[in-house]
Amino acid sequence: MTRIAARKNWTLLPALALAFVLQLLAGGPGQAAPVKFEGQLVQGGVVFGASEPGARITLNGRNVRVSDAGRFVFGFGRDAPPEATLVVVLPDGTREERVLRIEARQYKIQRIEGLPSKMVTPPESVLARIRAEAEVIAAARAVDRPEPLFETGFIWPTVGPISGVFGSQRILNGEPRRPHYGLDIAVPAGTPVRAPADGVVAIAAPDLYFTGGTVLLDHGHGLTSVYSHLKDVTVESGQRLRQGDVLGTVGSTGRATGAHLDWRINWFTERLDPAFFVPPMPAAEAKAE
Repeated sequence: MTRIAARKNWTLLPALALAFVLQLLAGGPGQAAPVKFEGQLVQGGVVFGASEPGARITLNGRNVRVSDAGRFVFGFGRDAPPEATLVVVLPDGTREERVLRIEARQYKIQRIEGLPSKMVTPPESVLARIRAEAEVIAAARAVDRPEPLFETGFIWPTVGPISGVFGSQRILNGEPRRPHYGLDIAVPAGTPVRAPADGVVAIAAPDLYFTGGTVLLDHGHGLTSVYSHLKDVTVESGQRLRQGDVLGTVGSTGRATGAHLDWRINWFTERLDPAFFVPPMPAAEAKAE
């Protein structure tokens, strides 16, 4: 028998967030093994959990890495379908399957003018470069590092006005383009950017075509974060960072019209909303442009 205890998580977006516990009977009557989840069952949401060590978890048939201590994470992309199937199998073989209802979101439309035409419609001469850079990023995001470095929790990488939100449809120089998969923070060039959680530097590139100065951190279990348009990249690939360590400074390199940080988070190929990882931006800094 499964008992689900739900409560609101009021830290962020109360209507979309919840926590629940699956009590899976293991080893006989009355010996309940809890599997705990906390997060957002919504497009762009992230779920953190803890289980009995040795448990096996799948989401829509995909294996979810569980650490030696039973920690795990998974998420839902910007356009995730309305249902996801979660299966938990304990070491003794006890199995629980649950259909998760994923709430849909309405996304804003953001119009950006004044970009160089080559940044909206790249010339043929740079397409090979763009593809090569995309392959490097995709390879870094595919790594399933066993260390649950995300256990430190997350802080804001820099603090300032939010000028672009996750999921918004981008209209660049009047032309529809891909949605924005990150969160933009508008702060002056040279402002330090800090690692929001422990991680390993997977990419430290001074000049990618679209994102300019770029750092990608691996937080373990397929959870990665990207920091784009940096003026300076002050870390090296393979370097281990602690939460709060400086990884670079804000700039306007790549496809940008002004100084800002574009912060993105993925669970493998799933694009997640960074706003779900941190408390609200301090009120004095949160006014969007």
